[in-house]
Amino acid sequence: MPASAPPSPALTHTVADGVATVVISHPARRNAMTDAMWAALPPLLDRLAADPAVRVLALTGAGDTFCAGADISGLGGDADAARRLAVAAEEALAAFPKPTLAVVRGHCVGGGCQLAAACDLRFAAENALFGVTPAKLGIVYASSSTRRLAALVGPATAKYLLFSGELIGTERALRTGLVDEVHAEGGLDKRVEEFTRVLAARSQLTQASAKEFADGRTDRDAYWAAQERGSGDTAEGVAAFLDRRPPRFSWTPEPGRQ
Repeated sequence: MPASAPPSPALTHTVADGVATVVISHPARRNAMTDAMWAALPPLLDRLAADPAVRVLALTGAGDTFCAGADISGLGGDADAARRLAVAAEEALAAFPKPTLAVVRGHCVGGGCQLAAACDLRFAAENALFGVTPAKLGIVYASSSTRRLAALVGPATAKYLLFSGELIGTERALRTGLVDEVHAEGGLDKRVEEFTRVLAARSQLTQASAKEFADGRTDRDAYWAAQERGSGDTAEGVAAFLDRRPPRFSWTPEPGRQ
């Protein structure tokens, strides 16, 4: 009986209980991102951002690997075009208007680390390994990606990763701020489920404004003050606290305004 063909590279997703889970799936190459996968990510994120059922986005890899980077089998083509696709996907992920969480197992390398760094938070299994490896290939890492990495882990660690291309484990990744939490493999899914449930229950008004402010935007104070006044979320939050019940926040992001 002939062997079945390996699954095609793809980004798959599900939405349940307010959480959209996007899965990087390319098992034959440890979930390396093809050009088609890079190109597919921004429109997928646009659809999920516009879906009122989505309050949180989790990004992970199929099986026991997050993402081994870009599929370098395609690097014989237009390297600049491939880099533009990767940066566009990274920027779309960073601009997603709702909380994003990278759930990392195994290798999170190159373009995979680029995607993880573009998420708001990163939870990792104990076996995770992180690396940014353009120095192994003689590639200029994009300036926007370099600045994002340096803002996350500090200039010294960013230079260590970029200069050497060496992989680091979760102990150092946690210490330098590359990851936020590390869990035993058997407990990671449970922690992610618990935490995304918490995020989905919180005020999207608070989350969206905090995301902009934390990411350095300085021109929308008046906009967010007006949103707060008109949202009803503050009154609901106070009432729920006094009534000792879960709040029912109603503010949702306006499509195209984030």
